[in-house]
Amino acid sequence: MVGITSYGAYIPLLRISRKTISAATGWLGSGTGLPGEKAVANYDEDSLTMAVASAIDCLGGLDREKIDGLYFATTTSPYRERQGAVIVATALDLRSDIRTADFSNSIKAGTTGLLSAADTIKAGSAKSVLVCASDCRQGKAGGSQEQSCGDGAAALLLGDDGAIATLEGSYSVSYDFVDYWRTEGDRFDKSWEDRWIRDIGYSKFIPEAISGLLSKYNLSIKDFAKVVYPSLYPREHAAIGKKLGAEPDQIQDQIFATVGDTGTAYSLMMMVAALEDAKPGDKILVVSYGNGCDALFLEVTGEVEKARDRRGIKGHLSSKRELDSYEKYAAFRDLLAVDTGRRGEEIGATQLSTLWRERRMVLGLCGSKCRRCGTPQYPRQVVCANPSCGAVGEMDVYRFSDKKGRLFTYTGDVLAPSPSPPAIYGVIAFEGGGRYTFDLTDCELDSLEVDMPVEMSFRRKYRDVSRGIHGYFWKATPGRA
Repeated sequence: MVGITSYGAYIPLLRISRKTISAATGWLGSGTGLPGEKAVANYDEDSLTMAVASAIDCLGGLDREKIDGLYFATTTSPYRERQGAVIVATALDLRSDIRTADFSNSIKAGTTGLLSAADTIKAGSAKSVLVCASDCRQGKAGGSQEQSCGDGAAALLLGDDGAIATLEGSYSVSYDFVDYWRTEGDRFDKSWEDRWIRDIGYSKFIPEAISGLLSKYNLSIKDFAKVVYPSLYPREHAAIGKKLGAEPDQIQDQIFATVGDTGTAYSLMMMVAALEDAKPGDKILVVSYGNGCDALFLEVTGEVEKARDRRGIKGHLSSKRELDSYEKYAAFRDLLAVDTGRRGEEIGATQLSTLWRERRMVLGLCGSKCRRCGTPQYPRQVVCANPSCGAVGEMDVYRFSDKKGRLFTYTGDVLAPSPSPPAIYGVIAFEGGGRYTFDLTDCELDSLEVDMPVEMSFRRKYRDVSRGIHGYFWKATPGRA
């Protein structure tokens, strides 16, 4: 039976209170705006980097060589023409003979990608497919979407063996319902009025999809331990559950007040949260929203215990830092034009031919390991650096991205251009050997200490605006709980 064999998630470290946004923009919604806070991608994060982070959480301890495909769902890809899935796959150092595909143009693309992965496996075209959903949506300053949209990602590994939750069935409804849209030249999402979206979109499509699934498989809402569905409206979210006849403890808690609406990842992140607390035998109903709905019927197996070590939703929610400056948030989102000085103008030159030749070293953070003495090195070398060895041409590929490390030494540079100065660099000593200099991110200079644990994080290194190129590399971050 095809099902989910592992799960992972990613929520950026930074959070901004919606009151902070309201105070800065004079938002004239209900009272001081929406309640709670939302997750904010750092200046060097986007939908691709968050997808990689969620996948790393999902694949911990698993053999990446066994993955046959990667599907990536997003409405906010950095590129209009360049496949995001293959960038994620390269960063994860997956095989080159896998199937990759992007799913976009609808915020239910995450569940669409998941169902497509399940169909691929059922058809025998693959044994294991990784599905990543990630979004970094942006509303105009002062608008309701600036308050509601949060950043985050989810990753689900599907296979036909060892499932922690089997996919028992699905039901979909599709409508050309115009609620949110963005055309070729638009930077920000546009939307129709909230009452239209609430009363016609969420309040009708979600119950229709759930009722259709229950009828199709002769089930009752009472059969499910958890019912997962999104909504931007807390009262309406509760009203939908009541309309369906579900008890309050059956409805999966929303992450809207703590993370926000994460677009394609929204329902899948809530699914991950449900799986974190699930017991063998539980039935879970998951519904997405966007131009209709996909409804999924899952049944949890005894294998669920093997995934308890994931950071998941709980781990990321408990690890956060407040961003108390709307101005800094606006600079991260390019809502404010920041002068980076003459040194900043040097950033952006890139050689795409070199990136192709060194893609595994740059995007996959792969170095070399001496076959004779076991010494790892980054960048990859031909000659072993161990003075007692000195082997030549006896190197195997060695991946550093999934290795933990410690901060050997560091410095802050107040002259280097950075949206969040000072720029911080450090030498990372990896567990198992190997040492290299990386940028540090998601940290303050005063919080760093020599020998503190760090982990590697795939980040955007620069944006070459004139050429339309986004450059990616790995940075070090302090370990999150």
